[in-house]
Amino acid sequence: MRGAWLLLVTMLCCAGQNYEPDWPNIQSEAILHFQALLRTDTQNPPGNELRAVEYLKKVLEAEGIAVKTFALERDRPNLVARIKGSGRKRPILILGHTDVVTVDHKKWQFPPFSATRDGAHVYGRGSLDDKDNVTACLMIMLMLKRLNVSLDRDVIFLAEAGEEGTTRVGIDFMLEKHFNEIEAEFAFGEGGDIRRLGGRPQYGTIVTAEKVPIPVTLISRGPAGHGSIPLETNAVVHLAQAIAKIAAWQPPMRLNDTTRTYFERLAGISTPEKAARYTGLVNPEKTAAIQQYFAAHEPLHNSMLRTSISPNVVQGGYRYNVIPSEAQVRLDVRALPDEDIDAFLTRMKRVIDDPAIEVVSAPGTRPKSPPAPLNSEAFRAIEQAIKTHYGVVTLPTMSTGASDRAQLKAKGIPTYGIGPAVDFEDAPLGFGSHSDQERVLEAEFNRFVRLHWDIVIALAAVKN
Repeated sequence: MRGAWLLLVTMLCCAGQNYEPDWPNIQSEAILHFQALLRTDTQNPPGNELRAVEYLKKVLEAEGIAVKTFALERDRPNLVARIKGSGRKRPILILGHTDVVTVDHKKWQFPPFSATRDGAHVYGRGSLDDKDNVTACLMIMLMLKRLNVSLDRDVIFLAEAGEEGTTRVGIDFMLEKHFNEIEAEFAFGEGGDIRRLGGRPQYGTIVTAEKVPIPVTLISRGPAGHGSIPLETNAVVHLAQAIAKIAAWQPPMRLNDTTRTYFERLAGISTPEKAARYTGLVNPEKTAAIQQYFAAHEPLHNSMLRTSISPNVVQGGYRYNVIPSEAQVRLDVRALPDEDIDAFLTRMKRVIDDPAIEVVSAPGTRPKSPPAPLNSEAFRAIEQAIKTHYGVVTLPTMSTGASDRAQLKAKGIPTYGIGPAVDFEDAPLGFGSHSDQERVLEAEFNRFVRLHWDIVIALAAVKN
């Protein structure tokens, strides 16, 4: 009888528990962990993610959270921690990558691995990409454990290596060799944010789709010769003409569920003039002029509409008075998720229309993957959390860049990109991800931890 009474009391206590952390103390602790990770130099190359993993492992194990590490290369491990649920629902995966891009120390206001707190910001390489996500995931695991949250599903934390260009040691290795450790119904990683203008949130973004990077090289060949005798077969001239044709080519516009909803919702919060452009995209009589406007004035939106091509690296010749026999340009092709790459390259050859030009493609680092659905429980949870914390509309977004979301979605795990609030004004000033400097608003980092927590609780905690 006494055992039954204790069980009833326990059930009633759990049913009334709202799992509200002590946020002032949590925020102070989160900043300390954030700074510690930012001060850990994990530039890729060479990576050395072991330094960050050792720190995370120590913190998690001190709380009694079991940790596993998996490494293709000794100094580049991936960390997996799991807090078990009842198993009534499939797990969710929260992840962040511990490596960062390289830095030019001379261009930083504060040392890039100092994690300096100055004014309202925290400065450091990785403050936006991606140690904000790593720290938020760490804090979620600590809070779940400390509050003994009753879960309907496992919560898995993956701190991955190699996202910045060496995915073979990170997500590729984990999916190929250790998929059972991270298999989940939904995943949440980097990519989205809350956009602020003049200090006021304008809208939130959830990255549900991404373009596919395809490295393509155009190679021009012709006979070499003396520069004093110009030749119509000059490889540099043919290459220049091919580049001009590619630059003038606008592959056809094609919307998907993500971009269609993005422009519809963006129109709803825009000025009448802008809204007319966003809604007019699907109007056959207006779309051509709108697309031309985007190409000149809103290049991000232009890229979201189509498979894009950017000629970025040109090589040819070695002396001013020698006509080279070969010249080449490397193109950054970003394909729509459903693009038929072989058919696209065939169309590119027809546009160039020059037998002196060879089009050579190489395997990309990211697979084609379907957009994550907009009607899922996960999307709705993020949308509600953004509304609660920021009071703004959420726009599903197709990233023109790439991340490890692609590999997870290709493996069948719908993956959503989330992140803290950033100022529109910061990127042009050189404070964005991969920029000469990088910073995050401290208050918005703290708010992101709370947003991320609310998403996990909404999806994983036992409902009262």
